[in-house]
Amino acid sequence: MPVQIKLIAGSILLAGMIGLAGCSSNNEAGNSESQATAPTETAVTATSEPEVSPSSTPAETAPAATSSPTETDKDSTSSNSQNSDKQLKELLELAKKGKVPGVKYAAHTGLIDEVEADWGKPDQQESAGKGIYATYTDRHVVFGFNKGSLIFDVRSSDSSLQKLTLKQIEATLGKPDDTKVNGEDKIYTYQANDQYQLKFIIPSSTGTVDHISVFSEQDSFNNMAG
Repeated sequence: MPVQIKLIAGSILLAGMIGLAGCSSNNEAGNSESQATAPTETAVTATSEPEVSPSSTPAETAPAATSSPTETDKDSTSSNSQNSDKQLKELLELAKKGKVPGVKYAAHTGLIDEVEADWGKPDQQESAGKGIYATYTDRHVVFGFNKGSLIFDVRSSDSSLQKLTLKQIEATLGKPDDTKVNGEDKIYTYQANDQYQLKFIIPSSTGTVDHISVFSEQDSFNNMAG
């Protein structure tokens, strides 16, 4: 009986040792398989993300197209044409009152004495043509007056006028009623109304207005003669 017990106990012990050895072998095999497969999974993961093409970036960030120089020039020309048209119409309306822009003294009604009382003595005064001309240099204004002190000619050489061309003038006011040549200057005359003429003086050397004149012809005669 004791011998049988010992045999049974020995068998159980042997079976347990064999079982432990099998588990240990399985664990080592499992670890070995895990280590062998890990790089492959990592490699797959690394290549599974979509690639972004570097060449697509400039197209996405390219600046919006701007107007071409030709379109800009057209807009500028159109704007200048509108401005000159408005300016010329205003000049004609003022001329109907005997005036030029920025000057309250009118031909046919104003007196040079009134101007001098307000503006002081002119920078220059001289006889020319049909009367006497007083120049106010800083104001870019010249008054022509007769011996009775009545103003018959108001001239302005303001810089805003000196951008005007004959083409712009004719586009707004039509062909002049009269054209004269005085040396290198051409004088284009428009009859504003029965009393006043609006004149544009354009030197051939520039092709743009040098000055304008609002002229009352009937007052240019020396009514104090004799």
